[in-house]
Formats: sequence, C-alpha cells, structure tokens
Amino acid sequence: MTLLAFLSGAVTLGFATAALFFLRFWRDTRDELFLAFAATFLMLGVAQAILALGGIPDEQRSWVYLVRLVAFLTIIVAILRKNRAR
Repeated sequence: MTLLAFLSGAVTLGFATAALFFLRFWRDTRDELFLAFAATFLMLGVAQAILALGGIPDEQRSWVYLVRLVAFLTIIVAILRKNRAR
C-alpha cells in the first residue's frame, strides 16, 4: 500500500463522514441546503474513491473535474434557492 492510496482513502472517508453529517442535519430540519451539501460530499467522495481504486491513467482523469464542477454547482444552486425563498 502506498502513501498516496492511504491518503486517498482518508480523503474519501472524510467526504463520506461529511455527507453523513449533513444528511443527519437534513433529516432533523428538512432544510434543502443540508441535503445539497450531503449530495455534494457524496459526489466528491465517490469521485475520489474511483480515482483511488480505478487505476485510471492521468490522461483520462479529466471527467473527474466535471463531477467536481457538478458538485459545486449543486451547492451554488441550493444557496441561491434558499436566498430566493425569503
């Protein structure tokens, strides 16, 4: 096991923990923003796990940036929707 694989696993675990953390708050409050954060961290965790376990060459990793873009756009849309609801 290399150090890079270990750290990728730790990052994936951190994303999964954050997703569960926000999912718990969404369950208690039913606030859409918490659900968006949970979905975002889940997307980031899955992308990180695929990179760590997939053995994908560097030239073919560009799609990961699209997953990250979708994740951050999810947060932006949720924030805009929350501010618009007021």
